Amino acid sequence: MTNTSQIITCKAVVCWKVGEGVKIEEIQVDPPKSTEVRLKMLCSSICHTDITSIQGTPLFKFYPLALGHEGIGVVESVGDEVKSVKEGDMVIPVFVGECKECENCISEKSNLCMTYPVRLTGLMLDNTSRMSCRGHRLYHTLSCATWSEYTVIDVNYLVKVDPSINPAHGSFISCGFSSGYGAAWKEAKVESGSSVAVFGLGAVGLGVISAAKMMGATKIIGIDKNDMKREKGEAFGMTHFINPSNSGKSSSALVKELSGGMGVDYSFECTGVGPLLTESLEATKMGTGKAITLGSGTEPYVPFDPFSILFGRILKGSIFGGLKSTSDLPIIANKCIKQEFPLQELFTHEVKLTDIEQAFELLKQPNCVKVVIQI
Repeated sequence: MTNTSQIITCKAVVCWKVGEGVKIEEIQVDPPKSTEVRLKMLCSSICHTDITSIQGTPLFKFYPLALGHEGIGVVESVGDEVKSVKEGDMVIPVFVGECKECENCISEKSNLCMTYPVRLTGLMLDNTSRMSCRGHRLYHTLSCATWSEYTVIDVNYLVKVDPSINPAHGSFISCGFSSGYGAAWKEAKVESGSSVAVFGLGAVGLGVISAAKMMGATKIIGIDKNDMKREKGEAFGMTHFINPSNSGKSSSALVKELSGGMGVDYSFECTGVGPLLTESLEATKMGTGKAITLGSGTEPYVPFDPFSILFGRILKGSIFGGLKSTSDLPIIANKCIKQEFPLQELFTHEVKLTDIEQAFELLKQPNCVKVVIQI
């Protein structure tokens, strides 16, 4: 379509309020405004953040919510000020932009652009929505709302990719896998010959493992209660596996047993499970250890042992793995096209958009890593 004045009616997944689950609804998607792009989504995938947005989390306070933030799509129409993409281009939505001019972008110390920040209001930059359902304004999840046949996103939250990319793999790198990959590559800057512990071997944790291997880590310990994750971890470069359920010892103690009693150089908490924050920090070396937290849970506060950090360890939070959307994500997309990491290992299940309820059931299966939503 080239008529940007047309409102599109399509199917989307909507959460009307916390704890109510999801529904497939017919929604209206408005035309893009001047700096915006309307996409026809090709496929999406489920990230842990999507689950917490349905269950209730401090990050999301506005409902009804048009769900989804991972995905890949094709440009259907553009606003009159959009020059960087055109109709037919394949693009990946992201939830943090990169202006290359603000204090954070210039400093290289943070990927959290101040001009195009992570938006938790559920609204576009002009504080309005482009989606509605039965007369109700819908809020866009993290500026994206990708579990919809069509969506509207500001062009500053889009990354153009080569159309040869596998759409499912493109969806995986739009958040989960890339968040983990970036955390080891950009956030921790894992050093060659170092040791790494990864708590949680979902897509984020497997991304950490992949980048840690690329950076030259020689000991990469994966921790997960699911024994079926061992094979996945090894496919990405994991050298040791711990299932804490098989021992009466803490996860941090088990990591230290595999690292000469000292702990590892870097630790990554990828689950959002509150008590693992302290465990991930305790698993690192006293005085020099660094722990990166990537998971988001539903609790506003979590228990934390201050002595873990008092003895010289560093705890750092990370959004999107420290990746800058337009500078770094194309590098990962290029690696994806060249098959430099086995993203096919993430693709375990597939559903249609209208079968989204089935996707949540599949996530409970022990062999499930990522569910692709074909749109």
